[in-house]
Amino acid sequence: MNEQTFAELSAGYALGALSPEDELAYREALDAHPEWMPLVEADAAAAALLSEGVADVTPPPGLKTSLLAQIGAPEAVGPRAETSAPVEAPRHEDDIADPADELQNDDPRAAASGYSVGSPVTEEVQLVQRRNWTRSLFALTASIALLVGIGWGVGTLTQGMRAPSAESVLAQIERSDDAQSSTAQLVDGGEATVHWSPSVDGVVLVAEGLPEIADDQSYEAWFVRGSAPIPAGAFESSDGSAAMLLEGDMQPEDVIALTIEQSGGSPSGLPTTDPIVAIPTSA
Repeated sequence: MNEQTFAELSAGYALGALSPEDELAYREALDAHPEWMPLVEADAAAAALLSEGVADVTPPPGLKTSLLAQIGAPEAVGPRAETSAPVEAPRHEDDIADPADELQNDDPRAAASGYSVGSPVTEEVQLVQRRNWTRSLFALTASIALLVGIGWGVGTLTQGMRAPSAESVLAQIERSDDAQSSTAQLVDGGEATVHWSPSVDGVVLVAEGLPEIADDQSYEAWFVRGSAPIPAGAFESSDGSAAMLLEGDMQPEDVIALTIEQSGGSPSGLPTTDPIVAIPTSA
């Protein structure tokens, strides 16, 4: 199985959408390729982001007026003028009263407030409109969250493929048939080992027992080629141990040196202190 196929299975696994056969293939591929673990972690993070849901949103103040205008119902009717008792026009026996008018006239709310009360039909329409608006807003917000989550996940996956971790490269080196390593003791008693393989891109430096450094300092690795030091990356360590993927390509007979520099590495591109370890890569 290649990495692209595994990436598709990993996305399906994070969403719980794999068949039993695909899940078995996914697990077997992950066991055979632990360096693909960054893909799994990125997919799991993207799925977690999508599952967080969407926060409640308050409808804008002008929504009610806009909906009432669309359905042709006034928002409110002004107070009725108090006049003398109206004179009722003669009514024929076959006249049929408007049920909505009778309901409005008999409603105690209207009598007490002097305002007309919307008919049940109008209130029902308003309720349906509000529900539809809320559902549409939720769907829109969820879609945005989905797009953000997918974009973030794709960006993370792309970054992971562009910049493999020291652990994943070290795993590839150790599984290769031409894996090589060289170890040297640090001046303070620790140990540092360089791992590489002609068939694998990348060189990994693993150190234990690194000396303590100040907060404004970093460790910096160097390819020492002849008498010329070439920067290979700066790093920090909180517990005296580190695994670092060196920057650049190692050449035969290079010596890997480690110095203590200012935070972020030497600004001049040259070591400013004596090496705390020098590791030969040739016999």
